[in-house]
Amino acid sequence: MTTLPRRLALAAALAGACGLTGSAYLKLGSEEGAALHWARQPARYFVNDRAVPGVSAGDLDAALARAFSSWHGVPSASIAFERVGFTGLSPFEPDGVSVLGFDSRPDLDRTLGATTFTYDVRTGELIEADVFFNSTFEWSVAPAGETGRYDVESIALHEIGHFLGLGHSALGETELRAGGGRRVIGAEAVMFPIAFSPGTTLGRTLRADDIAGVSDIYPGASFRDETGSVSGRVLKNGQGVFGAHVVAFSLRTGALVGGFSTARDGSFAIAGLAPGPVVLRAEPLDDAETESYVPSESEVDIDFLVAYADRTLVVPQGGNVANVVIKVTPK
Repeated sequence: MTTLPRRLALAAALAGACGLTGSAYLKLGSEEGAALHWARQPARYFVNDRAVPGVSAGDLDAALARAFSSWHGVPSASIAFERVGFTGLSPFEPDGVSVLGFDSRPDLDRTLGATTFTYDVRTGELIEADVFFNSTFEWSVAPAGETGRYDVESIALHEIGHFLGLGHSALGETELRAGGGRRVIGAEAVMFPIAFSPGTTLGRTLRADDIAGVSDIYPGASFRDETGSVSGRVLKNGQGVFGAHVVAFSLRTGALVGGFSTARDGSFAIAGLAPGPVVLRAEPLDDAETESYVPSESEVDIDFLVAYADRTLVVPQGGNVANVVIKVTPK
């Protein structure tokens, strides 16, 4: 067994870390050969009884319940949770139980929340997953949000995605702040690694990329038959591009689902797509720190221009469009 930390960063300060896989999103643990998942369901969790200004233990419990319900409610996935009760145990203790709650970590001055795991490295089976919310920051559970406070449910929805085994999505756009750091302009995935500014509740709704990800890890009975996939390679001067962000845009539904070229030959695969025509785009991971998506020791290629597949692809229901090649050119 080993533990693997994953963190959600502040929008004002840019940080984050996550692993990846060649699928429709990032799956944690896959770089070791087995994606993280809860083999035994329901996945059981405790809620720490610690309160913070403006958020009681009961408020936290209710916000977590709503966030868990959002993931449980994905119709194409099959995942169940069980809230065991309140506990005085703290997150991140190697105690064999999963705990979610507040903890004060002023040293992590750019981290709103983090998730750690204990799992079987052979199978990827999760044994314990803890989530902490940094009480150094100000929090809110108000239905419409509160100025200057971060929304518990939004950050919980992201961290529970990690709790389930999902990594970060690159489907978002940021801009540099005058005083440093970045601000989120928009995001097409709850699993985007940079949080919205305080006072908003925009992170409470799962998007197409999140849904494709959780459904691929925990597929419902008809998921494989009702969706399709595309696969191929990203090439630059005839060589594979490692770490390219590949996005499928459905012309029928308008949904965006992203993937990554995660092998040295530039290969990628994007699953969980709605059947019908899609436009495929490859772009460099130059809008955030690459460590948010791939291991820091990896050499991600960001020296290329955005490019598209040379034709519109038609994704078959229950099938795959294979051997797609996207040719990119150096900047």
